[in-house]
Amino acid sequence: MSTLTYCKGLPTPKDELNHLGITDFETFLGSYSQVFHKATCETVNHLLSADNFNKSQWNTHLQASYGINKRHANGVISFAKGAVDSANSLRNNHVETLEGKLKSIKKWIEKREKKLKNAGKFYSKKNWIKSKTGCKFPIYCSIQSKGTNWQYLKFKLHHKKRLVNKLTKQIEHLKSKPIQVKVPRNHCFIVGSKSESFGNQVCQWDGEYISFRVPYCLESMFGTHVKTRIGKFDRNINRLPVDGSRTWHFYRKNQKWNAAVQFTPREVTQVSRHSDYGCIGIDLNPGSIGWAPVRLSRKLKSSRENTFAARITKRLS
Repeated sequence: MSTLTYCKGLPTPKDELNHLGITDFETFLGSYSQVFHKATCETVNHLLSADNFNKSQWNTHLQASYGINKRHANGVISFAKGAVDSANSLRNNHVETLEGKLKSIKKWIEKREKKLKNAGKFYSKKNWIKSKTGCKFPIYCSIQSKGTNWQYLKFKLHHKKRLVNKLTKQIEHLKSKPIQVKVPRNHCFIVGSKSESFGNQVCQWDGEYISFRVPYCLESMFGTHVKTRIGKFDRNINRLPVDGSRTWHFYRKNQKWNAAVQFTPREVTQVSRHSDYGCIGIDLNPGSIGWAPVRLSRKLKSSRENTFAARITKRLS
């Protein structure tokens, strides 16, 4: 099912600022993002090297190695899988693009070589001057460059063949080379669930304040929970449901922390009325556009009007 993501800059209320000029929540995100980055890098390396990935066993390994709970580890695994899948997709798209380019160049070379071959056969005849058919690729000389069009085409063919050789080796190298995944720093990702309160067990947002469950490795510094006022996500059409799963992503961009919430949007209610209330018939012409209001009624005067109204209603409904 499709999802939406709302983003906003993390507010910094004056009453929450510490002696460093930032909030305690931002300080916590800076500390936890380092733990998250190390765990994500190890997970990415494991995903690239292991043939079979056991999510449950790896979740237990992350909890024991980095002092985080199960929900934190789920966020690490989801973030790492997304990075690996994105790298694989980009590699495949890059290879497909190069293969398409290589195929197009080979077709170009084949056509130009055929053209040169036919022209060579034509000019090899003794009476080619008296030929009635003519040559598909007639030879001519440039006064400025002192060269012929044949020389120019052969020079171009030479470089195209070099490009074919380069693309062929590049494609072979990309297919055999191991994939490299870049894991960004200053990111925190928490996966939610619709069966949990506020859609997420670790990050619980009531519409105004958000409470973050601190992992075990940082409880001595920040306590069990870190809370801050984040406010609402103002939108002209707010599709954020009251309940349901909410996945939170905190990331630092342009020297500022940002918060993003991913959710399954609620359905958009129908604003327009049914066609029984009336329609507008539109006639599109090359030089003008005609329109006329059409009212549906049982007492239509003629069958011609009835047919026209039915057609307009069928097209617009």
